[in-house]
Amino acid sequence: MRLFWLSVLALTASSQAQYFSEGWKPGQPAPSEAPNLAESVANPFEYVVPTQAAGEQGKGQEHKKEAPAARSGPKRLSELLDLNGILTSEPVAALFQKAGINITERLSKARESPWDPRIPLITDANYEEIIVNETLTEEEEKKRTWLLLVSGDLTHAGGISQFVDQVYDEAFNETLIANDLPDLRWGRIDYLNVTYLTTKWAVWQAPMFVIIKDRGQSLRFFKPQYIRIRDGGLREFLKQELYLHALPWDGPYSPGGSREYIMHYLAFTLMNIYNVTVLVPRWLLYVLSGSIASFIIQFMHRPAAKEPTQPRIQQPKGVGEKQAPSPGSSTSQTAPTKAGSAKQRKGKK
Repeated sequence: MRLFWLSVLALTASSQAQYFSEGWKPGQPAPSEAPNLAESVANPFEYVVPTQAAGEQGKGQEHKKEAPAARSGPKRLSELLDLNGILTSEPVAALFQKAGINITERLSKARESPWDPRIPLITDANYEEIIVNETLTEEEEKKRTWLLLVSGDLTHAGGISQFVDQVYDEAFNETLIANDLPDLRWGRIDYLNVTYLTTKWAVWQAPMFVIIKDRGQSLRFFKPQYIRIRDGGLREFLKQELYLHALPWDGPYSPGGSREYIMHYLAFTLMNIYNVTVLVPRWLLYVLSGSIASFIIQFMHRPAAKEPTQPRIQQPKGVGEKQAPSPGSSTSQTAPTKAGSAKQRKGKK
């Protein structure tokens, strides 16, 4: 009998130890759902941020969970061979620092754009969105005019590209102040980084002014050397609409022409080639191109192969054959005979 009561007490104690809550008390609302024990189990792959003191945030605040930071994947070959990444690495930057050169600051300044950020930069990706598909009414569409400047390399100080860019920025600032060209929009194209547009428009040099109307269907090209842009000449060229005196590009390869698709596929091919080659660092591209060019030059200027000389075969002389006298021996033999005959003639006299 005692064993029976001891076993009952042991079972009740073990069943009550499984619950941590005090249970329902009078005056409390009845629980609507049974507690879900699965929600209280933390995800073993998540990192739980420790909470602050209970007095500061309260007892009802839940633990905040944050996922661990994703590990950075393996770098591409172009990133490993990037000259900027090599120069900004800690060992190389420390060497430059000992020489008194802040290489990180200089590289950041070199990466800054030299152009006015207020003028939109037109690229292969945003041309359709900004110019072709611009939201306009019918009246605005007829008057809308875009002046694009195809800018070249600005690394050479004092070049024509730098001068034209300066004149272009000055005309833009004066137009903003005067506000006398409301239907004109300004834009710039980086000739070195835009491949599709420049190829489709057959623009092979920079700088170049491009006047765009009719959502890109009417194109006019002007070289800065052939128009007056100094001393406010560019603004007069735009205000008086002197560009309308020049005929737009009209031909089989122009926009809307019968052979426009040829320019499209050519530009698309060159753009994809550029997108692949731009992944290769420039210094490595220079080394590879120089090595290939040197190999081609050596291959084209290699000396001609010499033909092997065949040795002469001497035929053995026969027994009955007499050796032909040499020219020297014949003269030596004939000379004494002539002298002897001359002496005989003198003796006869």
